[in-house]
Amino acid sequence: MWITPEEVLLANALWVSERANPYFILQRRKGHGRGGGITGLLVGTLDVVLDSSARVSQIFWNFPCGSSRKEITEHWEWLETNLLQTLSIFDNDDDITTFVKGKIQGIIAEENKSGKPQEDEDPGKFREAELKMRKLFGMPEEEKLVNYYPCSYWKGRVPRQGWIYLSVNHLCFYSFLLGKEVSLVVQWTDVTQLDKNATLVFPESIRVSTRGTEHFFSMFLNINETFKLMEQLANIAMRQLLDNESFSADRSLPKPCKTLKNVSALKRDLDARAKNERYRALFRLTQDERLDGHTDCTLWTPFAKMHVVGQMFVSNNYICFASREEDLCQLIIPLREVTIVEKADSSSVLPSPLSISTKNKMTFLFANLKDRDFLVQRISDFLQRTFFVIVIVNEINTSFHICHCFQENPSPSTPPSLPPSPPVLGLGEMPQNQHYSPSLPTAKKGLLQIYQQDVPEELGPKVTREKMKEESWNIHFFEFGRGVCMYRTSKTRELVLNGIPESLRGELWLLFSGAQNEMATHTGYYASLVEQAMGKCTLATEEIERDLHRSMPEHHAFQNEMGIAALRRVLTAYAYRNPTIGYCQAMNIVTSVLLLYCTEEEAFWLLVALCERMLPDYYNTRVVGALVDQGVFEELTRECLPLLYEHMQDLGVISTISLSWFLTLFLSVMPFDSAVLLVDCFFYEGIKVIFQVALAVLHANMDQLLSCSDEGEAMTILGRYLDNVVNKQTVSSPIPHLHALLTSGNNPPPEIDVFELIKASYEKFGSLRADVIEQMRFKQRLKVIQSLEDTAKRSVVRAIMTESAFSIEELEELYVLFKVSRSIIFVCFGQFTQLFSALAPWSCGLHTNTLSSRLFRLLDQNKDSLINFKEFVTGLSGMCHGDMTEKLKLLYRLHLPPGMFTVTETLRNRPWKECNSVKEKPKDYKYYLRMWAKEKEPKKESIKDLPRMNQEQFIEMCKTLYNMFSEDPMEQELYHGIATVASLLLRIGEVGKKFTNNGSKKTEVQLPPAVDALQPEREDSSGEGGSGQSLVSKALAEAQLETPPATAAGSDEEAKDDTSVSSYSVVSAGSLQCEDIADDTVLIGCASGDAVDRRRGSVPDADWSITFEQVLASFLTETSLVDYFEKKHDIQSKITACKSLRAVERQISTSSDLDFSLNTH
Repeated sequence: MWITPEEVLLANALWVSERANPYFILQRRKGHGRGGGITGLLVGTLDVVLDSSARVSQIFWNFPCGSSRKEITEHWEWLETNLLQTLSIFDNDDDITTFVKGKIQGIIAEENKSGKPQEDEDPGKFREAELKMRKLFGMPEEEKLVNYYPCSYWKGRVPRQGWIYLSVNHLCFYSFLLGKEVSLVVQWTDVTQLDKNATLVFPESIRVSTRGTEHFFSMFLNINETFKLMEQLANIAMRQLLDNESFSADRSLPKPCKTLKNVSALKRDLDARAKNERYRALFRLTQDERLDGHTDCTLWTPFAKMHVVGQMFVSNNYICFASREEDLCQLIIPLREVTIVEKADSSSVLPSPLSISTKNKMTFLFANLKDRDFLVQRISDFLQRTFFVIVIVNEINTSFHICHCFQENPSPSTPPSLPPSPPVLGLGEMPQNQHYSPSLPTAKKGLLQIYQQDVPEELGPKVTREKMKEESWNIHFFEFGRGVCMYRTSKTRELVLNGIPESLRGELWLLFSGAQNEMATHTGYYASLVEQAMGKCTLATEEIERDLHRSMPEHHAFQNEMGIAALRRVLTAYAYRNPTIGYCQAMNIVTSVLLLYCTEEEAFWLLVALCERMLPDYYNTRVVGALVDQGVFEELTRECLPLLYEHMQDLGVISTISLSWFLTLFLSVMPFDSAVLLVDCFFYEGIKVIFQVALAVLHANMDQLLSCSDEGEAMTILGRYLDNVVNKQTVSSPIPHLHALLTSGNNPPPEIDVFELIKASYEKFGSLRADVIEQMRFKQRLKVIQSLEDTAKRSVVRAIMTESAFSIEELEELYVLFKVSRSIIFVCFGQFTQLFSALAPWSCGLHTNTLSSRLFRLLDQNKDSLINFKEFVTGLSGMCHGDMTEKLKLLYRLHLPPGMFTVTETLRNRPWKECNSVKEKPKDYKYYLRMWAKEKEPKKESIKDLPRMNQEQFIEMCKTLYNMFSEDPMEQELYHGIATVASLLLRIGEVGKKFTNNGSKKTEVQLPPAVDALQPEREDSSGEGGSGQSLVSKALAEAQLETPPATAAGSDEEAKDDTSVSSYSVVSAGSLQCEDIADDTVLIGCASGDAVDRRRGSVPDADWSITFEQVLASFLTETSLVDYFEKKHDIQSKITACKSLRAVERQISTSSDLDFSLNTH
């Protein structure tokens, strides 16, 4: 690898000269390459510990370095060929140095032009480390290093100093100390726990846990940075297991102004992603929002008459502000609302001020901006991208006004896998089969307003209190603003905790959740989506129809078709928008509450905010998000209520109760008027409120729960408590709570005021922070996803264990290998071929790919070009554990359609799907479990049901057998046996022709050339058998012709196979001619028709055929063949070898030719 020329120090004690000329010297580092001794051990240790090459001299320059002798030798030869003659004309060393440096920099520039863009961004030192990682751990080119750090790995009680390499898919560690080497590779998908802790044994260490082992790393220079990066990479791996989405660099991120030393582009990418996630979570913004930058500043708050210190954040669609002191002030300004951006005159009181005005006549004054001119330019750029604008620049006041703003129609913020945005309907355009119209009552009002009833007289004081709440909010709007640009302060939170008035609830839910921004930027999206989604019959729509009438059936708004129809449209539209989630139980309950206070479109966008941002992964098929928060709740209970936690764990109650609490936000377990107040707090504060209230419920019932003796008693106590949480300030008619009616009993417990419960939750558990919850979520996500993976494995294995001869342990290990690279249990042809080559006992050398393709076609019964786990195990089990009849039956079927095609059929049916061409939504293991359960018990196929085999297919089967025996210890006996059986079966086929109308006359005249050639062999079979060996040799050579060319990496194996063939030829000196077998053979799987043209002789005899019974009877006559096919194969050894290959763990020889450097003087 050519690197930028840099000065180095001459280190004669640590380097050995290999070659030299008047201008250049090639040196090898001691401890690498040949020999080394004690000095080599010391130097190798020094290099690993210090990551140093100990380069020493003012006059030496290092410009190429190589990870192998071959690479550095090529560089040396290039220098000698291209530069030596030119350098002789220079008069002094300075000119030589300048010329060589310029030449090398030119080479690097040319390499960078043709190289990958991401690699160009990485500094040279980092690229050296990446090459070293690939060399040490055998990583492929696709595996990208993110960063590397010096640390100690605790192996037993001894720390091993070395380097930890963090790549996209692996954690690797390497140490070399005085000849002792430690090499470790852990896949991120195998990590179950990641902790940073400090103990007496492991001071300030990081613990990485997998299912079977724990690894401790310590003595980091910056442990916080390292741990944060580990968390990000593990989180990406868990997301890959959950969504089957691999990591890809984010090309939309802004490029850094300058390249940081020893920091990769991927590391910068991950840092930017982390900042984006924090920014979006803080201000409830959509997933496509990208933070451009942030800066310290002050914001003038007119309501408090003071400047608040905080940070301004600028992204592609928003300008946001957050105060340094939490809850003091927060502000979100969508760029679509901005009308004027003005730079005011600076003063000592107000340095570098910036004024931003919006459409609703609000003006925001920022000051103390460090780089105001650059900031204004960035805001101007984003405004022009967001709108078609006419910018009027006033040079005197240095301001610009935005006039005639026509908003573009952006696509909704949906994951890449979702359907494209539906076209927005223009004015006057109406769909033919209209399901949604702006004139519908539910398109204008919430269901509560539509079904508003007269308030009874006894509720008069409550109505007065409700109006007072409305007046308080109106005063707040006057002082702090109304709409998306409202100042959000501690006063706002106080009003939310006191309850949002019913008339303002929908508006404020939209504001606090961020749904209002999405709805404003996607006008008409919901209406068009409904038209596309309605009328389609899917699994999601069937589940929606089943649950419609279970959604708040006690509420009068859902006791008629209007409410049910609105709920159907919202749920169906969302299932169509996000098929990854589709529909999940509990979504109907939450959505029905949203429809009570919002229009249909508003309820839809609130549902989007809930499912995709505020409650991530809650409503997917495995409710992962809810299970993660259940684990967080258990951890919080252990920290806050330790005595109760121990007792509840013994009863197993926490995991039972919390899932329904979180999935429905208490709406299914608490009276509606009370639970809706918790929803108010949730939209403002986020998930922390739900945790606080859940802990407060347990704390309030602690004494009773501690005295419980079983799970049922504890559930009853908590159920009755929640049933009696009441809202004494509600003005709505009381709605009967079905659960309360069932559990009230004769002596109902006293009522609990919901406001008192919320107040208690803030007093006792208000110290919970959103960032701490996110940290706990990460830990639990590792456990939950790995637990779900284990559950899936057990379920799949249990479903197929009765249909396989493998043990449960073997099936579990095969399952892990089968789905190691995907979160779904099917493989494409390429993956199947790799697994077949690694695990199948029928290894056929270069013929293996042909055999695997035939087995793939045979197992692919539904013709989708994919093989699921059950199909894979069925084929492998037959080869490993079947008796002779079963193995021969499988081999026989592999050479019949659909396993074997003719040339025409092969070309017509290619290619198969490759892994990256599978575009449809991946199906999880539950889909396959349902499919396998529906499958009827297959009819037991008798040997008489198998079709007859023609001559072409028989010859191909013989070739397969020749290849199968190539490395068997008894290969000579097996070759003799198969030659004898082949001769016998050819004669049987000829005899069979006499009993057919078409073939009788032909048989009387002349035998086919193939049989004629085999006849002498049959006569000599009682002799030495040399003729049969010749048949084997020729057939094997022909079999190699039909195999596709091997890759360059397989050249050694080809040489080995050639040697094997020649050894067979030496043995077969009897020289029996069998060319006619090759003449009659039709090639299978050829890439072109040229191979067919090479064939000479006649077409295979169409009347010749044999049955499986005849094949079986013939094989039984040869003891060697019977022993071979009756032998059971141990799959465990192949599994172990395959696992070690997948884990890419290699023991590196200390004599590897690493770390060459080339110096010039």
